[in-house]
Amino acid sequence: MSLKIAVIGAGAWGTALAISASRHAAGHVVHLWTRDAAAAQILQAERANARYLPGVVFPPSLACVSTAPSELATWAQSHDLIVVATPMSALRGMLQTLRDVTVPVAWLCKGFEAGSEGVASGAMPHEVCRQVAPHLLSGALSGPSFALEVANAQPTALVAASDNARVRHILVDAFHSPSLRVYANEDIVGVEVGGAVKNVLAIATGLCDGLNLGLNARAALITRGLSEMTRLGLALGAKTETFMGLSGLGDLVLTATGDLSRNRKVGLLLAQGMDLQQAVQSLGHVAEGVYSARTVVKRAQALGVDMPIAQAVVALLDGVLKPAQAVATLMGRGAKGEATSAPLTSHPFSGP
Repeated sequence: MSLKIAVIGAGAWGTALAISASRHAAGHVVHLWTRDAAAAQILQAERANARYLPGVVFPPSLACVSTAPSELATWAQSHDLIVVATPMSALRGMLQTLRDVTVPVAWLCKGFEAGSEGVASGAMPHEVCRQVAPHLLSGALSGPSFALEVANAQPTALVAASDNARVRHILVDAFHSPSLRVYANEDIVGVEVGGAVKNVLAIATGLCDGLNLGLNARAALITRGLSEMTRLGLALGAKTETFMGLSGLGDLVLTATGDLSRNRKVGLLLAQGMDLQQAVQSLGHVAEGVYSARTVVKRAQALGVDMPIAQAVVALLDGVLKPAQAVATLMGRGAKGEATSAPLTSHPFSGP
């Protein structure tokens, strides 16, 4: 079935998904929207997004457009599906703009909202939507994916998460293809916790790799990080099996080990001696883990969930700990049972 799809936001990920949908065998009509009219004209004329996806040519069916922000909701309503490809920090404002549309809306951002004046921090994307646009048919498209590989039609698997079946189905219809597999999941809480926490853990993994601690340390960090992620998710009402899937373990492994990972790159740069501002500026892209780490930890603390890796990342980002000190803090924790965060009452090899 051919769909008319609006992708709002022409960054790397929004552009990559717009390209992928434009190649779909169903013959989707895809519009890539950007607020800047001049930028839209350049994208349309050059048939490429040279800043974010150099060397990737747009399919003929992809059109780049712009409207006045005041006209965005009306324009978006004329589509079958709206995909919001803004950073987490811009999601609240975009959903407020789209709050009265009646077609399905899905977001791509991953993280916990940092908060601002008059807005409490710590909300996941679906919670932001519930606050500002409770009547939207909404969901998330998430999972282990680098934009460049999706744009190049390299094999990728994603998760369409929503508690609404119509949203899940239209996301599958829009994006499922021989190179991009899309699997439906009702557990949007688990999918969004995985997408947020893996970015924070990737910073820690990049730090360990940058300090040349070895593959054993990397494996231990990823495994214990998955445990942290799962504990927080369960406390928020997610399902355990979600964290063993694409949006949990899958996204964590990719982001923590892949050379295209911006969050891992932050950890590598911090290990090299850069301060946080230098590291972020050198990326040229948003690293969501930098902006959501503190809110992840605050949300965990409010729930009584122990997240030592995430806490060490926050201390590192805030300049409280140096890279080597952050690692020492993690490795110096007391012995515990693997399946629990409670300290061991005795050494596992003690006794008769």
